[in-house]
Amino acid sequence: MNAEAFVAELIRENDQLLARLAPAATLTNEVAGDLAPVKLLRAALKNEIEASEIAARWLPTAGSVSLKLALARQAGDEAKHYALIETRLRELDDNLIGFNPLATGYSPMFQYLASLSTDIERVAAGQFTREAIAVVKNRQFIELCERAGDAATARLYRDVIEPDERFHHEMGVKFLRELATDAEAQALARAARLRTIEVAEELQNLAFARAKIHHAPGC
Repeated sequence: MNAEAFVAELIRENDQLLARLAPAATLTNEVAGDLAPVKLLRAALKNEIEASEIAARWLPTAGSVSLKLALARQAGDEAKHYALIETRLRELDDNLIGFNPLATGYSPMFQYLASLSTDIERVAAGQFTREAIAVVKNRQFIELCERAGDAATARLYRDVIEPDERFHHEMGVKFLRELATDAEAQALARAARLRTIEVAEELQNLAFARAKIHHAPGC
């Protein structure tokens, strides 16, 4: 199929697959686990620094100037998000003394993304899919913050972070339409998209099993 039809099909499939990332638990007082925005914002710092670094890693070998500039924009946006979340945590009386978001190493998601070597796989996994996941997760986190009475954190995500992540996803759509021009490229994109969702699902389940973390924001 042509690139336009292929991307439209991936978007439809993603909408169905991303429903698997909705937390099974509802936002009630009886929910098990720590739903404190402060704890979830600390987890978000790791997501943001990894997202910034992976975009920067891909930039030197990107095959076009337009993709290089998009990756540079994304790396800067994710770094901006890190700084804004860090500021919000301090406003919530978390001074972050001794906190290193990468103290336990890079996540399996980062490791998977870092292993990709072609523009089509990187765009499909990173901008197109991971950023779509971020939009879903951030909407859930905004709902959590609003129910917890943390209007400032909800506003930060609703007005600044989620619009950026949506823009990154839209960049992924644009570049997929440019790159997914034959059957081989489309197969690479489809496989990278599916593996990214699988890794995200595995990480969500692991976070809940180890630390009862759910409703964490994306990046």
